[in-house]
Amino acid sequence: MPTYSLLQLGLFLLALLALIKPAGHYMFLAMAGKPPLLAGPGRWLETRLYRLAAVEPEREMGWKNYAINLLLFQLVGVLFLYLLQRCQAWLPLNPQSFRSVAPDSAFNTAVSFVSNTSWQGYAGETTLSHLSQMLGINAQSFLSAASGMAALLALLRGLTRQSSATLGNVWVDLTRCTLYILLPLSFILALIFVQQGVPQTLAAGRTVATLEASHYRVPLQDARGNALKDADGRPLLQQLSARQQYLALGPVASQEPIKIMSGDGGGFFNANSAHPFENPTPLTNFLQLLTLLILPAGLCHAFGLMAGDTRQGWTIVAAMSLMMALGAAACMRSEIAGNPLLSPALVDQSHGARQSGGNMEGKETRFGAAGSALYAAVTTSSGDGAVNAMHDSFTPIGGMVPMVMMQTGEVVFGGPGAGLYSIVIHAILVVFVVGLMIGRAPEYLGKKIEAFETKMMAAVLLLAPALILLQSAISVSVPAGLAGLGNPGAHGLSEVLYAYTSAANNNGSAFAGLSANTPFYNLMLGIAMWFGRYGVIVPVLALAGSLAAKPRRAPGAGTLPSHGPLFALLLIAAILLATALTYLPALALGPVAEHITLAVP
Repeated sequence: MPTYSLLQLGLFLLALLALIKPAGHYMFLAMAGKPPLLAGPGRWLETRLYRLAAVEPEREMGWKNYAINLLLFQLVGVLFLYLLQRCQAWLPLNPQSFRSVAPDSAFNTAVSFVSNTSWQGYAGETTLSHLSQMLGINAQSFLSAASGMAALLALLRGLTRQSSATLGNVWVDLTRCTLYILLPLSFILALIFVQQGVPQTLAAGRTVATLEASHYRVPLQDARGNALKDADGRPLLQQLSARQQYLALGPVASQEPIKIMSGDGGGFFNANSAHPFENPTPLTNFLQLLTLLILPAGLCHAFGLMAGDTRQGWTIVAAMSLMMALGAAACMRSEIAGNPLLSPALVDQSHGARQSGGNMEGKETRFGAAGSALYAAVTTSSGDGAVNAMHDSFTPIGGMVPMVMMQTGEVVFGGPGAGLYSIVIHAILVVFVVGLMIGRAPEYLGKKIEAFETKMMAAVLLLAPALILLQSAISVSVPAGLAGLGNPGAHGLSEVLYAYTSAANNNGSAFAGLSANTPFYNLMLGIAMWFGRYGVIVPVLALAGSLAAKPRRAPGAGTLPSHGPLFALLLIAAILLATALTYLPALALGPVAEHITLAVP
């Protein structure tokens, strides 16, 4: 891989690692209601919000009550966002006079953003009014991220509390995560994005003359097609009317930060972060990369602080970072090498056949093949659906890397809260397997792992693969599913597999070659998104409740330490092995088979 690509990846990882400790420390204090600088005004506002909503913040909940309240809150969010889209034609802040969204598309979009997925079967700038974007999409991006962080807090309390029947108050957790973490960071980033050129307006858009207009002249001709000339014999030229283009505008800068940090990566524009109004400069691109991972990475350090042992958090950070770096390097190398069939004569003895300039199909020249591949690896390891290139145009291996990143269960950082509670489940799997190998009862952070915890762990680990593989099989077997394919053969299977992988793991990115805005796919993907989110959160909360009720014991002589290089390697091995055993046959029929067809004899 070229040196500049390694430097790009290395500088990004260094910047991320440098921010983890301060971000984690801030979030640890914020989730306890003690945010630096904001404690005074924040507590004043927080208290009045509780009073307005008739919430008793001191009253804690058991896991069942916590789960029921969280689910009901999310169901209300789905209903509200659905009705907002269905009624947008008669609501204000619709300067484009957009019609109401079709029922199946409105259902899919509502489930998508409430479940923190951000799957978009529509083009935002031609479908949703400013009100639907701000009050619907933007608001749910905050609330869905807060719900994932709340579920994580409940699990961490279950791991760290002693013989407790409660996990905290869901309304307090949702409020603090939104008020002290998501809102301040979004406000700061929005100001930076406005300064960099991201629009923030309630105007409908603007029609502008293109640069081509000033040079667009043609010679005048008579009826027979002969050129007309002036008295000096020079051809008479006609200045044609300016060529014009409509530029959609709107409240983009306020939506961009929370779209990136929340895991809800739905763009204001259909091109998402490839659009110059969403991602105009190298600075905004770099800030987006950091913002994609800063919350899930910082929460790992906050986890260590809550557990009373920061080594726990850093061990998880190390495992996540290594997997992300290896995936990003593989994706970048594949995209830089390009398609060997396009230039088989260009052979480099050390790297094999190359496409001059790399695979630039579906990419912005301002980001290049390496920058686009890095963004793809980061966004699919962060649980976010934002993209600055079209993944459908990646090489087979380049496209497989983002797919596999999601198929790990979004544990390589993942979305805020969701990534950490998912990798903690894998950590419990590690201690369970090691316990079986040495004949010792498994323990994690001093909590004994027994039959109930094992069942909940299995439910979390098996649900997403079951949804992905079953729904993919159905979609490639029925006419309604096959009708949406943009490509036949192995690549078509990859498109379907990627769609359900993205939906069930609540990522939201797409190969884009699949025409998914149909009643069939809107319903099927909506099912995958809902159960992929809340079919996991409920067992996680049940597991938290069971662990909270247990005493926390001091580690014994035979206890496997859940920190250090050995545990990090065991954790990576467990994740990769589970992913390979689950998805390798499907990957072999999709991207692997497509890659073989590109082999140069």
